[in-house]
Amino acid sequence: MPTPEGKVKIAVKKVLAKYDVYAHWPVQNGMGAPCLDCHGCHGGHYFAIETKAPDKKLTPRQGKTREEIIRAGGVVFVICDDNGVTGLEVWLSMTSPRSLYKCE
Repeated sequence: MPTPEGKVKIAVKKVLAKYDVYAHWPVQNGMGAPCLDCHGCHGGHYFAIETKAPDKKLTPRQGKTREEIIRAGGVVFVICDDNGVTGLEVWLSMTSPRSLYKCE
């Protein structure tokens, strides 16, 4: 049985697969620079995702990483429930390469 955060990760991964997104889920081991749970690119847009259990918040280190990504022009999603998953899906549908570069 997955943890509450694990359930959120499963839902996020389903949405990312649906939109054929490049996504990298690094395994943190305390070495190197901090990062969030997932880093990806879709429709030419860089994004990062931090998944959380519904009652959890970003750690100070995660908050600093989020701000660095935003300052650099990236998009950050902090997802803890179905509303966050829906928001991610809406954003992905709007950044689809097919809708940005459609020629007929």
